[in-house]
Amino acid sequence: MDIIGEILISAALIVSGIFGFVGSFGLVRLRNTLQRLHAPTKATTLGVGGMLVASMIWFYVEKGQFSFHELLITMFLFLTAPITAHFIAKVYMVQHLRGDDLPPSGTGEGWSPYDDAPEDRRTP
Repeated sequence: MDIIGEILISAALIVSGIFGFVGSFGLVRLRNTLQRLHAPTKATTLGVGGMLVASMIWFYVEKGQFSFHELLITMFLFLTAPITAHFIAKVYMVQHLRGDDLPPSGTGEGWSPYDDAPEDRRTP
């Protein structure tokens, strides 16, 4: 393996380790669910993504082929993490907040966990 490949892999692993550590530390230290939601969904996702990038570089440098497995895992991870965070936040809102406690949504419609979708209100 050439020195450029080793430097790239090392940099990706170090950056991903830092993001993983920050995400794990935030998960432990932050106080409530909504605050803790940011740590694993942003920092830890970037940490795992960095490790997968390092793995892709290793396969390319060492084996001479591009690994689509890591690319697909990375894409799936970056697509599903925000969706999971969104649903966790909605469940937290429904369990801990009343609709009256929230500020106006600013869209003319209510908050989606508390109000029906606009199409549903038009049908009798």
